[in-house]
Amino acid sequence: MNRKWIPRIAGPLLIALALPILAAGASAHHVLGRPAYSLNEDSNTPPAMQGESQIGDYFVTYMIYPAFPKPGEPGRINLYIKHRDTNQSYQGKVTFMTRNDSWLSKIGLDNESENLGVQPNDANVYRQGYVYHETGDYLVSAQFGAGDDAHVLEFPLRVGAPSMLGPIGMVIGALAIFLFFTNLFFRRRAMSVKLRQAHDKEA
Repeated sequence: MNRKWIPRIAGPLLIALALPILAAGASAHHVLGRPAYSLNEDSNTPPAMQGESQIGDYFVTYMIYPAFPKPGEPGRINLYIKHRDTNQSYQGKVTFMTRNDSWLSKIGLDNESENLGVQPNDANVYRQGYVYHETGDYLVSAQFGAGDDAHVLEFPLRVGAPSMLGPIGMVIGALAIFLFFTNLFFRRRAMSVKLRQAHDKEA
């Protein structure tokens, strides 16, 4: 029995299996921006992530609270912006945006951003609260302007526990199951043909 067509359909089938899985992981954010007091300022919970970057003439430091963001629970982003030369804190407003950080977003199919909020300088800190209602990987962007220049800092935010299997493992597993049952089908079909031929010879 000729099975050369099986590899030809494996690629399209892999894509067909992958798209629903990736689309499920890239569902709408259902994220709600919260005011700065959404997380208790007296909390000693360590940040989930913190980092520093230089954007133009400014040093930017961000901290994400709590240590393990969960769906439906409030969290907070603290942002510090200081001028590189004067060490003075930036005094303008910062716009916080968020979007999915999924496979589909990386190929331009899920790039819709949602506004978390616009925050003023509060004692040299920009505090933005958030509540994500879906488990997943997200990108948060902090946008601010200095003179005629617009600056954007992006940083990742994971909400909920990461998947043990992941999209790649799910696709590979689905493809393996498909190939197993395809091979089983053709074995049974070949066996039926041999039995029929043997029966015809006896007749």
